[in-house]
Amino acid sequence: MNKTLRNPWTYVLFLLPLLLLYVMFFIYPMISAFTTGFMKWNGLTEPRFNGLTNFEHAFGDDKFWASVLNNGKFILFSVFVQVPVIIFFSLLISNVKKLKGLYKTAVFIPSVMSTAVIGILWSFIYEPDIGLFNLILTKLGLQPVMWLSDSHWAMFSILITNAWQWTGFYIVMVLAAILAIPKEIDEAAIVDGASAYTRATRITVPLIMPIISVVIMLSIAGAMKAADIIIVMTDGGPGGITDVMATYLIKYGITNAKYGYGNSIGVLIFVFSLILTALYQFLIARRVERVEY
Repeated sequence: MNKTLRNPWTYVLFLLPLLLLYVMFFIYPMISAFTTGFMKWNGLTEPRFNGLTNFEHAFGDDKFWASVLNNGKFILFSVFVQVPVIIFFSLLISNVKKLKGLYKTAVFIPSVMSTAVIGILWSFIYEPDIGLFNLILTKLGLQPVMWLSDSHWAMFSILITNAWQWTGFYIVMVLAAILAIPKEIDEAAIVDGASAYTRATRITVPLIMPIISVVIMLSIAGAMKAADIIIVMTDGGPGGITDVMATYLIKYGITNAKYGYGNSIGVLIFVFSLILTALYQFLIARRVERVEY
C-alpha cells in the first residue's frame, strides 16, 4: 500500500477523471464559444466566419448596453445594500444567546430553495390585487404598485428578491468568521469600557474584512451571471427593461437562433467579468490584510 501511495502515477490516475470532466464541461465549451462568437450561424446551416461583426453589432446595440447597465445595478445593489445588511444581521445573530442555530437555519433556507420556487413565491407577494405589499400599501391609504409590470419598479423588485435568496448564504459565512474571533479580544474591550457599537465597528468588522472581501467578490460574480430569477419573474419585461447580459444572450442568441451572436455575448460576459475581477483584486482585495489571531 505504501509503495502504491509513493508512486506519483497513482495520484495522476485519481485526477484523470476530474480533469476529463473539467475539459469536457468547461474548457471545450469555452473554446467553442470563443470560436463560434466570430461566426454567423443559426445552428442549422454551416457556420460562416464573419470576423468582428457580431461584436460590432453588440457594441452598437442600445438594448445590449441597457442589459450591461442592469448588471451594474445588480453589482451596486449587492455591494452597497446587501453586504451591509449581511454584516448587520451577522453581528446581530452572533450576539444572540439562545436559539442561535435556529436563526442560522432560518436565514439559510432561501439559499437552498430552487430559484424557480422563489421567483413564483415572490411573484405572488408582488401580485397587484392580492399581493402582500399592495395589501400593506392599501391599509396605509397608498396607491397599489404594479411591482413587476411597472418599468420604475420591476428592476427594484427583482433586486430585492435576489438579495433575499442569497443573503442567508453569506450571513452564514460572515457569522462563521465572527465566531472564530477569540472571545478574549471582545472581553478585553468590554473591560476597557467599549460599547457594543464600538466593539462591532472597531474590532469585529476589521477582523473579518478578509471574509467580507470574499463575500463582495462572490456577490459581483453572482451579479454578472444573474439570469434565472429574471426569467422566472419578468422574462426581461416590461419591454426588456429588466434584461441583463445573460437574459439578452438567451433571448437574442438562443430563442432567435442567432448562435454566433449569442456566443459573442457570452464572450463579452466572460471578458467583462474578468476585468471586474482583476480590478477588484488589484484595487481592493490585495489591500485587505490577512488576519491572524
